[in-house]
Amino acid sequence: MGKVQKNPTLGLIAFIVFIDMAGIGLIVPVMPTLVMDLSGEGVDRAAEIGGWLLFAYAIMQFVFSPIIGGLSDHFGRRPVLLITLAALGIDYALMAWAPSLFWLFIGRMISGVMGATWAAANSCVADVVEPAKRGSVYGILGGAGAAGFVLGPALGGALGLFGDRVPFMAASVLCVIGVAYGVYALKETLPTEKRRRFDFARANPFGTMLQMAKTPLVLGCLICIFFMQLAAQSNFAVWSYYGALKFNWSPLTIGATVALFGMLLAVIQGLLVGKAIDRFGAVRTAVWSLVFGIPSYLIIGFAGSTSIAILGLIVGSITGLTFPAMQSLMTVKISEDAQGELQGAIGSIVSLTAIFGPPVMTAVFGAYADKEGIFFPGAPYMLAATLMMAAVLILWRTLKLHVV
Repeated sequence: MGKVQKNPTLGLIAFIVFIDMAGIGLIVPVMPTLVMDLSGEGVDRAAEIGGWLLFAYAIMQFVFSPIIGGLSDHFGRRPVLLITLAALGIDYALMAWAPSLFWLFIGRMISGVMGATWAAANSCVADVVEPAKRGSVYGILGGAGAAGFVLGPALGGALGLFGDRVPFMAASVLCVIGVAYGVYALKETLPTEKRRRFDFARANPFGTMLQMAKTPLVLGCLICIFFMQLAAQSNFAVWSYYGALKFNWSPLTIGATVALFGMLLAVIQGLLVGKAIDRFGAVRTAVWSLVFGIPSYLIIGFAGSTSIAILGLIVGSITGLTFPAMQSLMTVKISEDAQGELQGAIGSIVSLTAIFGPPVMTAVFGAYADKEGIFFPGAPYMLAATLMMAAVLILWRTLKLHVV
């Protein structure tokens, strides 16, 4: 494996995360038209098919995140990071070629399996960064990912003018660039003596969760992540429909608001996490930033204008401090040979909310978005605010009991 790098260039890891997320975002603008082209269906039926494509992606990520994390604990971060990114590049090329919906589904399932570059990158941080500084670095990685997801759709929309398949080709090229750069510059961060045997009994969502449950602080944080991410599905699933129905937003307005939120997250996570943790500590940063999610969802739900809804997004972006602070607290409770397993567990939790969240949020939206009974398009955000209250209470209780 070669000599282990003791002080790796974290900018390189952030760049790979940026490339990965930009590749995902690139295909978002053209996915609806590609699905309509391959299926021959209208936009309504294409939206249903698109939902199943998201479901397939989330299911595979839920199942395979712990496996990829366990493999990185056994073989090291570098080979897993580069192989998954290379496979993702091949997968995008497959979807660019896909002659039918069947192949598009195969491509999205492979994307779900290989969508673990984020977990491998976060494991690198735990390998080489001292605990007190991890929150700041996790924030930088999160900011890089947010920046990639903002730039990706914008670039994908422009490239889509040349054909629905072009953004997939561009995403494939981005992955190849990331792999080439990584092969040249990225060194291994996990020494051989700190690795552990790969265990199939642990390398699955349930085995991983049982392992994490042995550490109460980690278990409590994972439960908190479930509730906060489930609440976040309100924005992922219904934001565009909510704005179009309540404020008659155009696709341009929808895209601009999503881009604004992504840019706010990139700035907050990339620049402010370290300062907040240094000033207030990881515990206070995690809890108090999470609290801002409650008024954020309430503001959006009751918003009477576009400007008020945007204010809700701005308030909600402060919660971007929470996740990196929690990660820094969790990593110090997990042994050095199981950091990949921890990141796999986090990935599974997030994927689980992506499986169940959209159907729940869209069902609530549909129930209150017609003219029968109470008309209240903001209903999903009331549910989100309730879920966020639960997340705050769980996190506060967990950290109060288990942080010394």
